Amino acid sequence: MCAPPDAASSPLLTDLYQVAMLRSHFQDGTLERAQRVESRVLNLFHCQPMDASKAVRCVLAAPDKLLVCFGLRRSHGAEAGLLAARDSYLAGFAGTATALAGMRFGIPVFGTMAQAYVQAHGDAARAFAHFARAQPGQVTLLRDTCDTEAAACKVVALAPRLAAEGISIQGVGLDSGDLARHARRVRAILDGGGLPGVTNFAGGDLDESRIARLLADEAPIDSFGIGTRMTPSGDAAYLDCVYKLVDYAGQPGAKRSVGKASWDGIKQGLRHRGKEGLFSGDVVSLQDDQQEGEALLRPVMRDGLRLGPCTTLAQTRAYARSQVAALPPAWRSLEPARPFPVQKAPRLLELAQCLDAAAP
Repeated sequence: MCAPPDAASSPLLTDLYQVAMLRSHFQDGTLERAQRVESRVLNLFHCQPMDASKAVRCVLAAPDKLLVCFGLRRSHGAEAGLLAARDSYLAGFAGTATALAGMRFGIPVFGTMAQAYVQAHGDAARAFAHFARAQPGQVTLLRDTCDTEAAACKVVALAPRLAAEGISIQGVGLDSGDLARHARRVRAILDGGGLPGVTNFAGGDLDESRIARLLADEAPIDSFGIGTRMTPSGDAAYLDCVYKLVDYAGQPGAKRSVGKASWDGIKQGLRHRGKEGLFSGDVVSLQDDQQEGEALLRPVMRDGLRLGPCTTLAQTRAYARSQVAALPPAWRSLEPARPFPVQKAPRLLELAQCLDAAAP
């Protein structure tokens, strides 16, 4: 149903592709109704697994750091940016800079100050003071509109005056230049100025690989804003999702075009676990084939009505965390991994052989 992405560049996406292939077999209804929703279903499914996969990889690269989605301005449209904020939060991010996602989904909202705000003041220290008084509950000051280290010294000088007003500075942001070098210099300035609790927040075209390099270099960075290389997923920019008829009026069927063949019949995916409860592989079979394993597909709606309440954002977030934790180490690594093992059950193979033999 989907062309698999390059496993060497995105091992987690390879596993997700297998799930995508199965989940695309969800529509059961009249041909007219199924065709009506095809484009919208594929539209929604296309971008969200990519965003979530990139976000998961960032979480794996920095499991103990605070991560924030900064992807709205780089997304392919406002809706895509809104959904990316939700996807990244489900994947383990702490929150988003997209205010509407906070209002609509209840996702924690984070942010720094605009560089234009500093430039409009003409003086960084005055801009910092005005911003802190306007946003006393969340003071993360952008410090690299001009000289990074000089701006950090201004933060140190400003902190006692704000503290006297009951305002504390939570963090300082950095998103240009040599992040590791600037982070070390600013950390020294903050610590020397009696501000060891002020955190370093880094942004600027980050992805999981760059984050991993910064942390391997022991850069004193406490949190990251990720957007440019996550929302439009740079290294795996698409899933070749398609929507195919596999059973009509009780008769299984499939597309048999060269290079685009699909598998016959209504299917179910079954996931198996090995040692220590970690996933060991999947089996794809027919829906009525009694196989061992955890069923990946379950009905959620019948005759236009939900069969149960929607899961909450917190429940889905916890489920995503448990699923990632159950991946074997090879698929939780940022390094290339072999494709997640997926087998086809004998009954599925037998059905395909029978229909191939009967085809004109």
